[in-house]
Amino acid sequence: MRVIVETSSGLAKYVLNDDINISATATEITVSETVDNEDIVRFVVADLNSATVTITDNVTNVPADYTGNKYTFDGTAWTLNPNWVDLNA
Repeated sequence: MRVIVETSSGLAKYVLNDDINISATATEITVSETVDNEDIVRFVVADLNSATVTITDNVTNVPADYTGNKYTFDGTAWTLNPNWVDLNA
């Protein structure tokens, strides 16, 4: 899996399959995938950019109950975010 982490907080913002393309520029993050040799943009993250994120590839230990902001990730270990609130509970 590929993990996009907000560097300043350590919060794991997105977990994506290994075959997903992530382009981090000075202004945004673009998430896309290649379909029939064509790059298809799936979404753009306008509040994150190359200066504010760390992208880690080949992550094999993503928690089964992962959801955005629930965990911090340091490139190896996951830690439950003590400030995370389950809005569905």
